[in-house]
Amino acid sequence: MTSFASVDDVAARLAEVGYLADRRLATTVFLQAELGKPVLLEGPAGVGKTELAKALAAATGRRLLRLQCYEGQDETKALYDWDYGKQMLYTQLLREKIGAIVEDAGDLREAVDRISAQDSVFFSERFLAARPLLEAVRSPEPVVLLVDEVDRADEALEAVLLEMLAEQQVSVPELGTFTAAHPPYVVLTSNNTRDLSAALKRRCLHLFLDYPSAARELDIIRSKKTGLADALAGHLVDVVRGLRGLGLRKPPSISETIDWARTLAVLGATELEPGLLEDTISVVAKYEKDVERAAAALPKLVAGEEVAAENEGAALRGERDRPGRHGPGYYGEKQQPAPGDEHGRVRQVSTSQGARSFTANLGRPRRA
Repeated sequence: MTSFASVDDVAARLAEVGYLADRRLATTVFLQAELGKPVLLEGPAGVGKTELAKALAAATGRRLLRLQCYEGQDETKALYDWDYGKQMLYTQLLREKIGAIVEDAGDLREAVDRISAQDSVFFSERFLAARPLLEAVRSPEPVVLLVDEVDRADEALEAVLLEMLAEQQVSVPELGTFTAAHPPYVVLTSNNTRDLSAALKRRCLHLFLDYPSAARELDIIRSKKTGLADALAGHLVDVVRGLRGLGLRKPPSISETIDWARTLAVLGATELEPGLLEDTISVVAKYEKDVERAAAALPKLVAGEEVAAENEGAALRGERDRPGRHGPGYYGEKQQPAPGDEHGRVRQVSTSQGARSFTANLGRPRRA
């Protein structure tokens, strides 16, 4: 089965493969399947965005294709590239045949014309190296395409995604346009390290995934069969939720809560002791200051007492998510002219000054 009968069917089938979706998320997935639109999931790291794509593939029997985004990535890693090595190998193997084609050419122009007439041989699907986006479109069977952490890629890659997201197609100038025979289920994830373009968001169903309620998080831990007793797991969830309220630079994610539960089960914990939790706090706290702050708060959290939050971690996260934090031009807006003096006047340079500066630099060696 590759489609869903209802929203309840979505929740049930995802639960069968170990993913507990709330009503809002199940509704979004159902609409994705019915409308054929991509889903953009935003939210903190470790709340189940990537896992949804994996669970969706498992629940529908589709193959999972993954594009992991990173800074500096270009279309050759996302769409397609030409297998130049293979092209060169075939050229060497067919050297005699190429020689036979041009041996009786009257001049160089005629020889070039004859070779150029064979361009389509070397720029064909035989030499096309499909990357995840093109592979998802060309796949003879339905697939789930995961575009993971799209916010880490440059805005240029967002532009590359638009045709595929809107039209379910990819254009290759040398070959034409490939259109998906089976439109893929597309899941994009973002950790909010930068703002995504309005053009990308407009093409997607959008959902913000936050930390779940205590009851749902406990259900998730139970579904993962961590080996920790239910009473201890419930207590651990309360402690983790207390840690998230401390204003840490990186609050504990759901996946880290699961790891902590497994850690305590392996150590044979029969109760939550501050000493044992402090010894294993590095499972959920990833920065030294977070470790110190969490360790200091553990005795009160284990006892069920409230701990006052500090604003340092919240300020760091806020600065990370602040629009425009990278300065002018990063998001494509026009750069403003450089400021002049304190009154805003731009200093004028006379023609003679410019000429002198140009003449003075003529004899200087250029830097490599």
